[in-house]
Amino acid sequence: MAGPSPVPRTRVEQLVRQRRLTTQEFCAEFRAASQQIGRTMAVSERHASRWLAGRLGGLPHPATCRVLEHMFAEPAEELFGPPRLDPVVGAREPVVGHQDGPPEEATARSLEREIAMAATESARFGQFAEQTNVGPHTLEQFRADAARIVATYPNRPVYPVFLELRELRDRVFELLEGRQHPNQTRELYLVAGVLCGVLANASFDLGWLAAAETQARTAFLCAELAGSNTLRAWVRGTQALITYWDDRPRTAVDLAADGWRYVPEAGTARVRLAAIEARAQGRLRDRRATEGALRRAEQARNEVAGEDDPGGMLAFPVAKQIFYAATARLWLGGAPDLVSAERHALEAVELYHAEPPERRRLGELCLARLDLAAARLGRQDLEGAADEVHEVLQVSARRRTDSVHRRLRQVANALRRPHYQTSALAMDLWDEIMSFCGAPTVPALPGVAG
Repeated sequence: MAGPSPVPRTRVEQLVRQRRLTTQEFCAEFRAASQQIGRTMAVSERHASRWLAGRLGGLPHPATCRVLEHMFAEPAEELFGPPRLDPVVGAREPVVGHQDGPPEEATARSLEREIAMAATESARFGQFAEQTNVGPHTLEQFRADAARIVATYPNRPVYPVFLELRELRDRVFELLEGRQHPNQTRELYLVAGVLCGVLANASFDLGWLAAAETQARTAFLCAELAGSNTLRAWVRGTQALITYWDDRPRTAVDLAADGWRYVPEAGTARVRLAAIEARAQGRLRDRRATEGALRRAEQARNEVAGEDDPGGMLAFPVAKQIFYAATARLWLGGAPDLVSAERHALEAVELYHAEPPERRRLGELCLARLDLAAARLGRQDLEGAADEVHEVLQVSARRRTDSVHRRLRQVANALRRPHYQTSALAMDLWDEIMSFCGAPTVPALPGVAG
C-alpha cells in the first residue's frame, strides 16, 4: 500500500498488512471472496482505503460485512475496530537479564509499557465506540418530516405521499446500517416504525393489501426494537384493519386482541384497537362481542393519557370512533341497529366537517358518508343515500382509496335489491358507482343488501 500510516488504524488494515497485500490486491481478493459466497461485489481502491483507515463512521453495508467476515474469519465489528496488540511484540521484549540496571527496574519498565499499551487500546476503542453517523440535527429533522407527513396524509392524494414516505424511510434505514449511540438507534427505529406503518396504510389505500401487511410486519419489528408500546399497539391496529378489509374478520379480531396487551405510553392507539375489533365482531354477527368492544373503546377513550405523538393520521379522533361504531351497527343489521348507525354516521360527518378544510380527513369523511348512505338505504331513503354517494364521488375523484371503492361497491350491491329494480334513480346511481370504481362487487352489508 502506498504511504501506510506507521500504526494500523483498524483490525482489517492490520490483517491486510500481515498478508502483505497492496490495496489493489485487497480489492481483487474482496471480489473473489464475494463470488465464493454467491454475490459478486467490487470495491474501488479509494473506498477500500476508507475502510482500512476506519473513516466510515460505522460499519459498511451488511453484504459487505459478510464478504469481509468470509475473508478474514472475524466479526465485522472487530474488523472495523482497533487493531490487536501483536503477540510478537511480547516475544521481542528484551530479556530481563540483559537489561541495563537491576532486574526490578527492568520489570517495572516492562509493566509500565504494558499498562500504557492497555490504556492506548482502550482509548482507541473508545474513539471507535463513540462514532456516530447521526448528526446533532438529523433526528430532529427526521421527526419533523415524519410529523409533517402524518399530519397531511389524510388530506393529500396517496401516491405522491407514498413516494415521499419511501424516500424518507430509505434514508433512515441507511443510517441504521451504520453506527450510532444506543439512544439514537432507538430513536431511528421509532421513526422507521412510524414510516413503515404509514407506508402500510398507504399501500392499503392504494389497494395492495399483501404489500401493506409486509410493511406492517416491518413496522412492528421496529416498534419492538424501539421499545414503544404506543407504536406496537398502533401497528397491531393497522394489521387488524388490513385483514378486516381483506375479508378475514376473525384474524382482525385476533390481531386487535393481541394489540390490547400493549398499554400505550400516551395517545389513542387502544381506542382504535377496540373500535376496529367492534367492526370485525359485527361482521362476524357476534352482537355480544361487538357491544363489549364498543364499551372498551369508550373506556379506553376515558383513559387516554397525553396526546398522540406524532399525531396526525396516527391519532384516532372521536369522529372516527363514532363512524366505526356506525359500521359495526350496520353489520349487525337489525332495525334498531340501522337507526343507531344512521345517527352515528351523521354525527361523524358533522364532526369531520367541523375541521378546517386543510386538516379534514377526506377518506374517513367519505367512509362515514357511505355508512350514512347504507343506513338510509336500509330504511328505503334512496334520495338521501344518493346525496351522500354523490358527495363521496366528488371528493374521491381527487383522492382515491381502495377502502372507499370497496364501500362504494357494497352500496352498489344494496341497489340491486328487488325494491330498487324499477327505480331510475337507483339504476343511475348504480351506473355512476360502477363507472367510478370499474371493478366487480364485494360482500354486502347485511340488513342493507339483498
